[in-house]
Amino acid sequence: MADPIPFSAALRERSSSAHSSSERSGFMADLIEGAGTREDYVALVAQHWFIYEALESAAERMRRDPVASVFISDKLTRLPALEADLAFLLGADWRDRISPLPTTRAYVERIRQVGATWPGGFVAHHYTRYLGDLSGGLFIGRLMARRFGFETNGIGFYLFDEIADPRGFKEVYREQLDAAPWDADEQERVIDEVLRAYRYNTELFDDLAVAKAEAVA
Repeated sequence: MADPIPFSAALRERSSSAHSSSERSGFMADLIEGAGTREDYVALVAQHWFIYEALESAAERMRRDPVASVFISDKLTRLPALEADLAFLLGADWRDRISPLPTTRAYVERIRQVGATWPGGFVAHHYTRYLGDLSGGLFIGRLMARRFGFETNGIGFYLFDEIADPRGFKEVYREQLDAAPWDADEQERVIDEVLRAYRYNTELFDDLAVAKAEAVA
């Protein structure tokens, strides 16, 4: 009998289609392929601030949980970099100039809910965001830097100065997923929550495209 597939591999396999759909969203595809504008990029950064404020607030609560705390690392913290990026991109009054889009509000509410009540759900969102940041996010940061003439200001969100080996960090993270004390039912719940997180991301890109269209109408 073949050995059972590790949970991290099952999670990656089950979410690969949703991940690809999110990346191919029109708004994000335009930004990556050169059709997007600096304003589009700024709009994305603004929505990230609301998401990571919720996620990193939840992480502070989950530090006391024996399972979720294993995944929490200060090396991943993005909120200070996002705030520095927004100050550079929008000015000192950036907080008065941003607001969450409908999907962002729903996304934030879900993160807050699971971050207060369900360690596995928190890990699902933590995994979706941060392992994505350490994968395609690094590429996006380099791309935006070239396209819009940024050096470090404006793309700090994508710079993980304290993680010298992103691939090695992700490997350890996946080992931690495999070691998590979840039974088969809980693993299914976590995978479903990862898929939910990807849906939020795809729908957020749709919201950004609608907001852009409305702004130029």
